[in-house]
Amino acid sequence: MLKKFFQEKLVEAGCDEAGRGCLAGPVFAAAVILPKNFNNEMITDSKLLSAKKRIELRKVIEKHSESWAVAMLGAEVIDEINILQSSIRAMHLAISKLSKKPEFLIIDGNKFLKYENIPYECLIKGDRNYLSIASASILAKTYRDEFMENLHQQFPHYQWNKNKGYPTLAHREAIRKFGITTYHRKTFRLLNDSELF
Repeated sequence: MLKKFFQEKLVEAGCDEAGRGCLAGPVFAAAVILPKNFNNEMITDSKLLSAKKRIELRKVIEKHSESWAVAMLGAEVIDEINILQSSIRAMHLAISKLSKKPEFLIIDGNKFLKYENIPYECLIKGDRNYLSIASASILAKTYRDEFMENLHQQFPHYQWNKNKGYPTLAHREAIRKFGITTYHRKTFRLLNDSELF
């Protein structure tokens, strides 16, 4: 059973991102504020759920959250400021879009930069231990997956409907054969060998 809150005195938002390790596409982040009485035993780290279950739970999270928001940053920004800074900036954007202002933030992982003057706590495996972070992970993952599935219509060679931009063998073979798109992260190691673009 996931914990509801890290602390209960302040309005708490959980934050997570999706797409850090991809070769292509944006990084997405989400922030979620859950009501004190909310509980759902099915919600956990998005990586442990099927795609169908993630979509089902997204509807539950969006319906029952006090506030939720999703944001993204594209490949050009990732190449400019690096993926870690982009992930943090995407989280900041998601937090800024919340309709209710959080008083405390819990962040999945071990790196974050303070947003405004809101206190925060970084939590390793937070998405497997805290309900609001797990909820944020589901939102970030499902919105990113949909974005990549839509991009697949324009760029079917790369099989983004299946790999979502992650470095699969098929994705790398397509890069080798067809080159890169504007959605590829040029600062990432796009091929396993010394081939460059």
